Amino acid sequence: MTDKKYLIGSFLSVRRWFQLIFLGITLAIGIQFTWFVFHLEQGVVPDFNRPPGVEAFLPISALVSLKHTLSTWTINDIHPSGLVIFLIVCATALVVKKGFCSWVCPFGLFSEILAKLHFRLFHRTLTLPKWIDTSLRSLKYFLAGFFIYYIFYKMPLPAIEQFIHSPYNRFADIQMLAFFTDISPLAFKVMVGLMVLSFVIPYFWCRYLCPYGAVLSVLGFLSIGHIHRDPDLCTKCGKCENHCPGLIQIRQKQQIRSPECSACLSCVAVCPEKNAIRFSLPPVRSSFRHALPGIVIAVLFVAGIAAARLSGNWHNSISKQAYLAHVTRPPSVQTGGHPEIDVEKMKKMIQAMKARRAQTAPFIEMKGE
Repeated sequence: MTDKKYLIGSFLSVRRWFQLIFLGITLAIGIQFTWFVFHLEQGVVPDFNRPPGVEAFLPISALVSLKHTLSTWTINDIHPSGLVIFLIVCATALVVKKGFCSWVCPFGLFSEILAKLHFRLFHRTLTLPKWIDTSLRSLKYFLAGFFIYYIFYKMPLPAIEQFIHSPYNRFADIQMLAFFTDISPLAFKVMVGLMVLSFVIPYFWCRYLCPYGAVLSVLGFLSIGHIHRDPDLCTKCGKCENHCPGLIQIRQKQQIRSPECSACLSCVAVCPEKNAIRFSLPPVRSSFRHALPGIVIAVLFVAGIAAARLSGNWHNSISKQAYLAHVTRPPSVQTGGHPEIDVEKMKKMIQAMKARRAQTAPFIEMKGE
């Protein structure tokens, strides 16, 4: 029993360390970018560079850039790191399925925390009826499909290039930050609602709404890494299914190809029979099984970012002066709209024009006579 508890702790603690490390990197990027924008808002050009990693939070821009790259075989210099990070994440799905969701994604970590709180409060996991679960799962594929269809099939190349170089896209990272620092009441209510739903129904966002996860689920079908179950060693105790966040019916399969599999290794950790369930990735030895998905993801990130840096496709071409000009100019000009109209001033102008017209009217009539 002691050995088994140690094994479970080894699996889960290794993954948790990967999650915390990537969370720390994400927070560091967010703090640096917030400090960068703070300097701009004070009218000061920062003496440090904007962190390119912030573009990981611009998936729409990354999709548009991917369409542009596939059409021109060039990488645009507006948000190149956003495209690089998106391609790296997609590459992870071809090796370790949706491992990004359970080993890297901060939202995945937050969903896990809410799921644990749910279990501690209710001592069971609430699951929806199968027909409702299946219907809701289609939402994330619909959302992902909508963006992919609109960008790749409805937007011609001139529209793609116009979007890439538009003020909206050029400074989308600043607008993204403003969404969180100056969040609207409606957006705040939506976020709280999603948080509550993710607590009541564990992994609600990840399972039903995340379009990023939907893309990785589809790519995961091509993954060379899989969870395998040995029917000769399996006792069908059901522990693997009880601990699977994807609610996958593991005991009915020898190789798990479900789009909901995130290679979290929870099923491997709780299995009481040695090697009855394992994650295999040829030609890697099984001795790395505790951290294999995390190691693969980390290697792909390091290699991808290094290649982007060496090829000059990591930092964007937007100068700090351009950022400063955008931040310090009026909001109406930033979005390309019209300056806001002061109604009271307009009324006074109209009244002044009427008074002036009334004063000059007699002179015009006399001249006409």
